[in-house]
Amino acid sequence: MDKFETQIQFWKHECLKEVAKSAFNDTLMQDCLSIPTKIIPGKTPTARCCVYKERAILSERIKLAMGGNKNRNNVVEVIEIACDECPAAGFTVSDGCRGCLAQKCASACKKSAIQFDHNRIAHIDKSLCIECGMCAKACPYSAISSRKRPCQNACKVKAISINPDMSANINDDKCIQCGACVTSCPFGAISDKSFILDAIDLIKQRQNDKDKKLFALVAPAIATQFDDCKLSQVVTALKCLGFDEVFEVALGADVVAKYEARELAQKGFLFSSCCPSFVKYIQLYHPEMAQMISHNLSPMAMLGKLLKQSYPNCSTIFIGPCISKKSEAQKQQVREYIDCVLTFEEMVAIFDSKDIKPNKLEETELDNASFFGRMFAKSGGVIGAISQSIKEQNLDIQLKAESANGMDAIAVAVLKKSKNICESNFIEGMACTGGCINGPGCIIHKLQSEKQLESFSKTSSKSILQAASKLEE
Repeated sequence: MDKFETQIQFWKHECLKEVAKSAFNDTLMQDCLSIPTKIIPGKTPTARCCVYKERAILSERIKLAMGGNKNRNNVVEVIEIACDECPAAGFTVSDGCRGCLAQKCASACKKSAIQFDHNRIAHIDKSLCIECGMCAKACPYSAISSRKRPCQNACKVKAISINPDMSANINDDKCIQCGACVTSCPFGAISDKSFILDAIDLIKQRQNDKDKKLFALVAPAIATQFDDCKLSQVVTALKCLGFDEVFEVALGADVVAKYEARELAQKGFLFSSCCPSFVKYIQLYHPEMAQMISHNLSPMAMLGKLLKQSYPNCSTIFIGPCISKKSEAQKQQVREYIDCVLTFEEMVAIFDSKDIKPNKLEETELDNASFFGRMFAKSGGVIGAISQSIKEQNLDIQLKAESANGMDAIAVAVLKKSKNICESNFIEGMACTGGCINGPGCIIHKLQSEKQLESFSKTSSKSILQAASKLEE
């Protein structure tokens, strides 16, 4: 388990690996029921109450590995059987209650939800409480506080509520599919559905059709994901898996930077378009400003589009740190360019299912994109690329940019623009704090990730226009 940060990641990996292995062997239907027992044999110690519950949860993880609920477009789902360890959420009375005579908490409550025991200690009747918080404000001892679950705290758009059985519920109409709830849940009860079977089908199709090209489109954050091997060895591993070529999505970022700078000069104000959760946040919660989002495709979709134009018979698989990209790839304007999306977690699971060990392979250099295209993966990187693109194209506009780093900053930046108190003419929004290098689909999240990305980015000597022109030729 050395390459994983948590036990949750390990169990998720084991399910993905076994599903992938059976899919490659064409035995998935007969194997899927026995996979939990294979992963957790009879007397294996578990973190749950018993081995049987752990296996039941693994069965649900296997369903997600096989594509999850096909009737829901949301790529994030709750594993209800795993969601039973968190305490009841909402306002609670602590032992700081002194049983005072004033009972201001009861006076403040408009629903008569505050009740008192024989010691005059306050209690909250949850069937009456509407979570208004007036009792907490009234208590002179601060003995009443709101206790939220980690997933609720992580969700900045309030898309998560609690079911009567105390399991979490995701409102698909509010969810921006950023994956913050996935990484915050201490019990792994919320996870993303996988399209690993679709990727394996594409790999098999390539093996059976020598005229069909299969391309891996790797996000620049991949440079931060491996401590035991070089990125050039990972590129070789992807080719061993069956990909004809590996392209940097940063190359698509170079093209986006080229045209987004022009669009900014023409329109005078833009929201960036690279983060699908940022885009969805504006569309859902500030639809009146949706027209201010750059009309350029994201780097992933841009690269896929240009490759499909050059190789009409090719298939493209994006590999990155982002759960929300799975949703983006299903959009009408994107799905013709991207055939499948995998996270870094899923890529490693496929490697392990085929016993491909990158650190044992020769190196294949990845040298497509510019420094600035690669730096799209960190907060502030898009701004840096737009600034450089303006200089390279000698555009007549002064960049006044703002980096909205994480959902809290995004909410503030977009609100300021809606109130016409924003001085910026370009707002870069990234739902993951720190940028894509901290995406929920990462294998590891490290403090030195930004330095690793910058070190990799500096190996390129290309300008934005040089990299973009090479792809567009």
